[in-house]
Amino acid sequence: MRVHVVSDVHGNADALARAGEGADALVVLGDLLDFVDYHDHSRGILGAIFGPDKVATFAELRRNRQGAEIAAYARSLWASLDDPETVIIEAVREQYEKLFAAMTAPTYATPGNVDAPALWPEFAGRRVHILDGEVAKIGELRFGFAGGALLPPGAVPRSGGGWRPYLRTEEDFGAAVARLGEVDVVCTHIPPAVPELTYDVVARRPERGSAALLDAIVRHRPRWSLFGHVHQPLARRMRVGRTECVNVGHFKRTARPYVLRW
Repeated sequence: MRVHVVSDVHGNADALARAGEGADALVVLGDLLDFVDYHDHSRGILGAIFGPDKVATFAELRRNRQGAEIAAYARSLWASLDDPETVIIEAVREQYEKLFAAMTAPTYATPGNVDAPALWPEFAGRRVHILDGEVAKIGELRFGFAGGALLPPGAVPRSGGGWRPYLRTEEDFGAAVARLGEVDVVCTHIPPAVPELTYDVVARRPERGSAALLDAIVRHRPRWSLFGHVHQPLARRMRVGRTECVNVGHFKRTARPYVLRW
């Protein structure tokens, strides 16, 4: 069997259309949407709605880790629209129409934090299996999927306004992982809580990894743990016990799937 795995597509539909070539199946680990394009501020959903100058301001605040200022600035952007909810959903649907059409191989997908999973069934069709807290058999191996990313400790999901990323509490994400039980391959958007796998060397900060996922890896010892989310990790792969933990790469930039063979 040959399975191609991608994560952090961020709008790269052209490369996604080639990602399944030569594979028995394609696994997609989320972040399909190009929401904020930090390399070209005119692109992405935010660039299309507000223009490159405002995205440049947003990006600068993000680089300087100005959390409160970022939140206030984002609120001011959405408040400038008469109906932000409608605007954002239309922009998301436009991207999803192209992205799901690009999944031509049999596909098994779980959402990332830069996704709107409630809209996925509109576009998936029969080729794309949407999985979150669920298991699918590919060949003779059991693949378990859990999507989304983690909220900061004590935070609650935001309601209202414009964009709402798919963020979960550790308890909710842990419950999704627990439902998988013993699998051969655990597929998530975020990494397990291992410092080398969570630290982004360009952003110079760690992303949040899951302690519940790490516990499940230690307990069940799957062959592989596959994930994305950290675009420039300190370590792209390492072993935890018998499990090979692999960041499959920032697909938007590399345009290359990770190849899993057995």
